[in-house]
Amino acid sequence: MDQAALAHEIAGRHLDRIGGPITALREVAAEFGYIERAHMEGVADAFNLTVAEVRGIVGFYSDLNTEPRGRTHIRICQAEACQSVGARELTAAAVARFGAGLGETAADGSVSLEAVYCLGLCTSGPAATVDDRIIVRATPEALAP
Repeated sequence: MDQAALAHEIAGRHLDRIGGPITALREVAAEFGYIERAHMEGVADAFNLTVAEVRGIVGFYSDLNTEPRGRTHIRICQAEACQSVGARELTAAAVARFGAGLGETAADGSVSLEAVYCLGLCTSGPAATVDDRIIVRATPEALAP
């Protein structure tokens, strides 16, 4: 079965849900690690949307990506509140440690770093996530995969 057909099959499980396209896209991303054009075509077909509409959804939600991420995905808040308590230094340490800049994946595929602009933890910054684990008052050591 090709990628579009697999995505169409996944999307078919969400046709009766409010927000079905985003739920389907999140499931596609969980299954394949990212969302490629063929996946968008399958979801678009299932929901009777254009590929452009599906691409708009993918572009809007930061947890959906169109390229493979590293085995560990680290997001570091870059908002002003976190910057005021060390986010820039935390980011520099992460870039040096993992060998990838923000928006990049390490050459060995182990880690991806991403800038985010508010995790909603402003009173406990700098804030970060390692995969789905939330880290407050983050230190370079706490970012270990």
